Amino acid sequence: MGGLFYAVVVTSIASGLTLAQLRDHAAARTLQTGATLQGAMDRLGFVQADPIRAPARAQDLILMQRVRVGEPGGYRAGELERRYSELDVEEDMLPNYGFVTHQVHRLLHPRTLSELKIEQDAPGLGEQVLDYVRARGEAHPRQLEAEFGKTRVGNYWGGSSNAATRSLEALHRRGQLRVLRREKGVKVYGPARIDLPEPLSHQERALGIVQLLARLYAPLPRQSLGYLISLCGYGAPGLQTELRLALKELEDGWLASATVEGLTYLWPEDEGLDQMAPPGIRLLAPFDPLVWDRRRFGHLHGWAYRFEAYTKPEKRTMGYYALPLLHAGKAVGWANLSVTRPSLNGGELTSDVGLIPGVRRTATFERALKTELERYRAFLGLA
Repeated sequence: MGGLFYAVVVTSIASGLTLAQLRDHAAARTLQTGATLQGAMDRLGFVQADPIRAPARAQDLILMQRVRVGEPGGYRAGELERRYSELDVEEDMLPNYGFVTHQVHRLLHPRTLSELKIEQDAPGLGEQVLDYVRARGEAHPRQLEAEFGKTRVGNYWGGSSNAATRSLEALHRRGQLRVLRREKGVKVYGPARIDLPEPLSHQERALGIVQLLARLYAPLPRQSLGYLISLCGYGAPGLQTELRLALKELEDGWLASATVEGLTYLWPEDEGLDQMAPPGIRLLAPFDPLVWDRRRFGHLHGWAYRFEAYTKPEKRTMGYYALPLLHAGKAVGWANLSVTRPSLNGGELTSDVGLIPGVRRTATFERALKTELERYRAFLGLA
């Protein structure tokens, strides 16, 4: 499995751990900015995607904190989409929608799915769409509208979608189609890869998925890892029993644990908890692995971050798309970034920073914030 499976070792129960040590380790192990784009994807395994661009999409905000930025050939917003076809990457679901490496993609397929809603609403359409894509090698949703009409069907969000487009999505989820690329954000689909190795057993897949999640989000409260596993019912349906058994097996050897201030944390046993958080300020995506689990975030940093993009403006306390602000590994506030006066030559990046009580904007803080905003300007192409 090339790194997804590890030898079982004796579990060690760390003693005397503090929240500060856990917090430092969480930041140090993932905020490494020297990697190439492919190297960062290989290390993460999964990057969550989100369409909101404020100031960039979530997948780009996550990767810019782990890939070189601000130098020739450095990472820019949209780089993952532009280079997608040349990378060892697939779009898929685990446990949310995003980007996975082919190695992780192998853990998710074949999927055992009951009849999907679109297959009930439009019987037989999926087979026609699949034949169409296989015959042509690729398909844009607009092409399917021209071929199969603009019939609308209900979707899972209470609205309606084009039936043929929904069929594309269903075939993708079943693993019969893959996303080839995006054109202005719209997915272009093609036939699934035919050079896949033999499928893994259910047990091997479950072990690989739990190890992936543990490495991606560690150190993680046990309840949170259990919750992540439950979410894999969409990305890895039919494996829930195996996933629970895999967690139990890994807790007996591969995972270390410690209870710190009332919460039991898990992390891969081969990771020492002696790393120091990187200096300076980092502005993170709301779906960054360091932010995603709100239980861990609140416990490690002492306050509750809120994602308010879908909150009514008058009820927002942090802003439409507040980016958690880490200073030397500790979350001390948030920032809303926007690009004003956009032009062919770029634009201006403006920031609105909020801090939790007791945190002051010292000279050191201001220098670190200026450095981070310069990184964002380079990332957004505003230099």
